[in-house]
Amino acid sequence: MSGLLIHASGSPAADGAILRVTPESAGWRYVGFEVLALPAGAVAQRETGDRELCVVVIAGAVEVRSRHGVWSHLGGRIDPWAGRPDGAYLPPETTVTIKAAGAGVGGGSDTRGPAAGAEVALCWAPAPFGGAPACVLPGDATEVETRGYGALERFICPILMGDREADSLLVCEVLTPAGHWSSYPPHRHDRDDPPRETVLEETYYHRMKPPGGFGLQRVYSDDRSLEEAVTFGDRDCVLVPRGYHTVSTPPGYDLYYLNVMAGPTRLWAVSNDPDHDWVLAPQATNPST
Repeated sequence: MSGLLIHASGSPAADGAILRVTPESAGWRYVGFEVLALPAGAVAQRETGDRELCVVVIAGAVEVRSRHGVWSHLGGRIDPWAGRPDGAYLPPETTVTIKAAGAGVGGGSDTRGPAAGAEVALCWAPAPFGGAPACVLPGDATEVETRGYGALERFICPILMGDREADSLLVCEVLTPAGHWSSYPPHRHDRDDPPRETVLEETYYHRMKPPGGFGLQRVYSDDRSLEEAVTFGDRDCVLVPRGYHTVSTPPGYDLYYLNVMAGPTRLWAVSNDPDHDWVLAPQATNPST
C-alpha cells in the first residue's frame, strides 16, 4: 500500500479521532490533520500548544468553546455537498472543546442538516509568530469559485486562505462533479521561489457521494523519483509531500476534498506541469500533435 494513503478507522478513538496525520507520521515539518466523528453530545478537547488550529465542520453541527468565547450553531449541513462550510480559527496556547450537536447544542433548527452528531476536521500548523486573533469562519461569508471548464470544472470554497489571517495554515474545500478531473492540470508547490512558487505540504481528505465510490490521485516529480498513483475511497486521506499532483473521480461518484496546506511562507503559489499546461485554453490543441 502507498505510504501516501491514510485510511480512516472504522470506529472513533477515545478522543473522537477516526484519522490522524502528524508531522512525525507524515515525515514532514508543518501540516497536522485530524478527523473527528462525534456522536450527539460528545465532546473532544485539544490543546493548541505552539500551533494554530482551523476547525472545519464537515457535517453536522458543533459548539466550539475556549477562552476566546463560546461559538454555538457552527455547521449544520447534512454532508459536504449541502452548503458552504463553517469553521473556526484558534491561536496557540488555547484549550478548545468541540461538542457535537445534541441536547442543548445548536443545529436542530438548521434545515441544511442533522440535529445530532458531527464530522469535524482539525487542521494544524506551526504558529511561529504567535498566530492570529481567534475567530469564527462562517461559510455564509465565503464565495465559491468555479475553476476549469468542461470535464475540468470544479468548485472551490476558501475557508482559511490568504484573505484571512494566520501564521502558516491555508485551508479550502473542493467539490468535483462525477466524471471530472480536479487539481488539474497537475501542479506543484515544492520550491522556495516566491512569488512564482512556494513550499507547501498538503493533505487531501476525500469524501465520495455515494460513499461506495473511488477516485484516483497521482503524485509525481519531474525526475520520477516520486511516482505514485493512489486509489482512494470515502474518508481516505492522501499526503502530498512534494511533486505534481492531480485527482479524478469516475462517472457516478461526486467527490469532495478538504485541502490543508502549510509551509515556511504562507502563500499559495504553484507551477503547473508544462507538459499539460496547454489544456487551460478551452479551444487549445496538444502542441505535440
